[in-house]
Amino acid sequence: MDKDIRKSVIAGTWYPGNPRILRADIEEFLHNVPDEKIEGKIIGLIAPHAGYVYSGQVAAFAYKIIKGETFDAVILLGPSHRAFFHGVSIYDRGGYETPLGVVPVDIPLANDIMAQSKVISHIPAAHSQEHSLEIHVPFLQVVLGDFRFVPIVMGEQDRQTCETLAESIVRAVGDRRVLIAGSSDLSHFHSYEKALKLDSVVLKHIEKMDDRGLLKDLENNVCEACGGGPAAVTMMVSKKLGSDRAKILKYANSGDVTGDKGSVVGYASAVLYEAHNP
Repeated sequence: MDKDIRKSVIAGTWYPGNPRILRADIEEFLHNVPDEKIEGKIIGLIAPHAGYVYSGQVAAFAYKIIKGETFDAVILLGPSHRAFFHGVSIYDRGGYETPLGVVPVDIPLANDIMAQSKVISHIPAAHSQEHSLEIHVPFLQVVLGDFRFVPIVMGEQDRQTCETLAESIVRAVGDRRVLIAGSSDLSHFHSYEKALKLDSVVLKHIEKMDDRGLLKDLENNVCEACGGGPAAVTMMVSKKLGSDRAKILKYANSGDVTGDKGSVVGYASAVLYEAHNP
């Protein structure tokens, strides 16, 4: 069983390795977020995946919104930064370990999603060094407590792969209450002003839940998002599961944190939900 536990590779660097400090930092991030209630059923989140010093405060806007919610499972989607592979990889065993403990994989749901398409399989190298999923897990541990999840890394983010993955998730989920969370940073290494311009394109697509427009503009270099595929799949799945609204909760970039506005990385948090009818 222990060999099936994916050990942390970024504790102590991207976020604190000491569990007490890690929990305190996350609680502080959450405390800094104004209280906001979403009038509806939360289905999807989009949040950034940089080190906590850069994007932890932005991510906290997404995670505070689900504090106190309960889900049958969390489906966490991220892009692959280190491994090159075709299709999509699901970690289908054991769990992910952080300094706050082990989060078990929802193995039946993972297997159900994989059974839907040959594009989706278990590729160990996709997960071993990848940070885009792990960075979110401590936030989820703090706001949800005990939960099960399905970790998904996208090796390809083209429209066909996104649509296949979204359909597979929707079919496998059935009537379970799931949270779908897409991990994405926005533009990379432009001036502060150019980042605002590029990132505003992504934010408009998210607000309109326009996954097609987002993928098209990413393909044509009108905007940038290193997790554009996960963000698009989050929108596709959320809409099929009932979302009719999206809200940008927070946008910032690394220049807002470091003061260096010459070369920045953009971050956003968003929620997708089914609005309560009055």
